[in-house]
Amino acid sequence: MPCPIPDHSEALARLKDFGPAALDDREALEVAAGLTAEEGAALFAEFGSLPEVLAASGGALLRLAPPEAAARLALVKDIARRLLASPLRQRPVLSGWETVAAYLHGVLAGRSREQLLGLFLDKRNRLIRDEVLGEGTVDHVPVYPREVMRRALELDAAAVVLAHNHPGGHRVPSTADIESTRQVVEAGRLLRIAVHDHFLVADEQVVSFRGLGLL
Repeated sequence: MPCPIPDHSEALARLKDFGPAALDDREALEVAAGLTAEEGAALFAEFGSLPEVLAASGGALLRLAPPEAAARLALVKDIARRLLASPLRQRPVLSGWETVAAYLHGVLAGRSREQLLGLFLDKRNRLIRDEVLGEGTVDHVPVYPREVMRRALELDAAAVVLAHNHPGGHRVPSTADIESTRQVVEAGRLLRIAVHDHFLVADEQVVSFRGLGLL
């Protein structure tokens, strides 16, 4: 059976006449990714919201969307990441809390599993690279200080900022979070690589370990 062809004529007419704000989240996703209304509804029913759809893994998306649409969704997400990352590459990462928080929230919010993200910085604290350093379960992600520092040395980074998410929305770092962060800080001290902060993304909040007095 041939795949149904998405009909976005009505949504596109509103988009042309009134701009992007005329489309709700689901309509915007359907038009951008070339999804049918049924596919868009299935994605929102499965994941719950636009951030959660965009945070879903490629495998999860392919269960509900055609390969081309899943690839377009991945592109939409990466374009948003690039826009958020751009200011961090042009000026010191820690010079603007709101910029860092927006970037980390955009990358980590909505994920169904915990992920550990590393921001590797140069001597002027500008972003060299951001990488996912580990993926765990719904309530834990392993942190390996040796691997964090190995990657920092490979990138010739002078400093590191860590971040991870709590899919359940719990806004308080766990004992394991605190202890593993201290181990990374100690490993960095031996190599003269600073660990500026560790951020926790939970629901709409971004929490700083340093701000909590944990670093």
